[in-house]
Amino acid sequence: MTPQQKRWLIRTVAVLVAGVVAFFAWQHYGLKETETGLVSGNGRIEAVEIDIASRTAGRVKEIRVREGDFVTAGQVVALMDTEVLDAQRRQAEAQLQQANSAVVTAGSQVAQRESDKAMAQAVVAQREVELKTARSHLTRSMALAEKNLISPQAVDDERARVESARAALAAARAQVAATESAIVSARSQVTGAQSTAVAAQANIERIQADIDDTTLKSPRDGRVQYIVARPGEVISSGGRVLNLVDLSDVYMTFFLPTAVAGQMAIGTEVHIVLDAAPQYVIPANVSFVADVAQFTPKTVETASEREKLMFRVRAQLPSDLLKKHILKVKTGLPGVAYVRSDPNAAWPDRLRVKLPQ
Repeated sequence: MTPQQKRWLIRTVAVLVAGVVAFFAWQHYGLKETETGLVSGNGRIEAVEIDIASRTAGRVKEIRVREGDFVTAGQVVALMDTEVLDAQRRQAEAQLQQANSAVVTAGSQVAQRESDKAMAQAVVAQREVELKTARSHLTRSMALAEKNLISPQAVDDERARVESARAALAAARAQVAATESAIVSARSQVTGAQSTAVAAQANIERIQADIDDTTLKSPRDGRVQYIVARPGEVISSGGRVLNLVDLSDVYMTFFLPTAVAGQMAIGTEVHIVLDAAPQYVIPANVSFVADVAQFTPKTVETASEREKLMFRVRAQLPSDLLKKHILKVKTGLPGVAYVRSDPNAAWPDRLRVKLPQ
């Protein structure tokens, strides 16, 4: 036998084997002639995938799960190294202490300036009394001078004292205005120091949030599918550490022809039989029907060609059923989804819901 004949024989045998397998699969899963009003489509169990990633760049410190492990919501699955963040937090805490000290210092400056203002106001009151007294002396001296009881020189001396008292009062009032300006400046320093303290506190909180985010937790119940990074590896900001499948959001994707998909309503009942557990029939409901065909022939001008159009359909498994059997849920399992094209058709006995206890 020539090599070409051997290859032809191997191909022929392979085709025959595939045909036999397909025949038995059709016999086992395919619709029987008596099962009218039903359509079926091959599919695979899938679930929503969740990436567990680090929000900040850093080194992976510890992985606490293995591929295939079941994890619960809130469970710690990995830790990132925090040495750099801890140092940043200590620096930020020192800056906060400096800012708080500056607030205290600025507050004492305000108190001192207010004390200076009180002293200046007291001086103003004293100068006002001195001016009033000097004016009284001048008035009496002028009256005595008119009677020639004192000399004109004495009147001039009293007049000079009045002018001196008036100048001293003006200087005291100017000192009060200066202390008021100093108080405003000191209070602005307090506001600036308080703002610096608030910014330092916010920086500490930001760093602490980054530290908290280094503890990677599972957001939902699920199963670890892949571990992407290992301890000691450095990852960038947003770098994936591991991948989970959300076992509370499980569905089967299958395909139906145009005539059936066009009449499919959201919520339509679906029964699923998995290859790995043919003794069970799992209930589901249609949650999605694609708005465009998935495989499209080159031309769709004839009715027969349009029948070749296939639309993607998603059947969602009930959340309470998933929760009850969550440890048994596995993704990737192939199976067949059955749908009633005729809502009035009854489910045959072999396709009635049968669940594990």
